Amino acid sequence: MGQSASQAAAFYKDVARSGTLWTCRDDQGAPAPLKSDGRRAMPFWSTRSRVEKIIKMVPAYSIFTPLELTWDEFVSDWAPGLNKDEILIGINWSGANATGYDLEADDVIANVSYQRSSNT
Repeated sequence: MGQSASQAAAFYKDVARSGTLWTCRDDQGAPAPLKSDGRRAMPFWSTRSRVEKIIKMVPAYSIFTPLELTWDEFVSDWAPGLNKDEILIGINWSGANATGYDLEADDVIANVSYQRSSNT
């Protein structure tokens, strides 16, 4: 399993267990960098420590602060807007360039929901 795949697996498992996920923001909002294919992706992490590590390690993220969301907030409030704006979800981005898998919000919801149902 590659680095991005293991980060995605950890994301689904952590979020299913905790019922929370994290992004980051400044006074202008959350980052959604442009990818090479012309689409934007907004990063989300499964734990506070993961987002704090990126804020500390990656200069472009040093201006941001962590923002915690409940899973229900993400599903009902964030995902519909991200889908409408065609913004992908960055899953547990890591490393010096804050990279990883970028998925459609509906796919993230399906994967976390599957993990949640498997935990019961």
